[in-house]
Amino acid sequence: MVGLLLWLLLLVLCWPLALLALLLYPLVWLLLLPLRLAGIAVEGALALVRALVLLPARLLAGPRARG
Repeated sequence: MVGLLLWLLLLVLCWPLALLALLLYPLVWLLLLPLRLAGIAVEGALALVRALVLLPARLLAGPRARG
């Protein structure tokens, strides 16, 4: 019985927070979208720099044996 009362109290106290989260989630997603795109661009640039730095070592290593 106490458990049911605690669940009902949680429902009464937390539904505004859940409703607020439902309304704010798309706005937060839209605000963070440019940062996500910038992260993808930076990751690509760093991968290019890494490939350029490791290119001489790959060329000196020669062909790898397959199998």
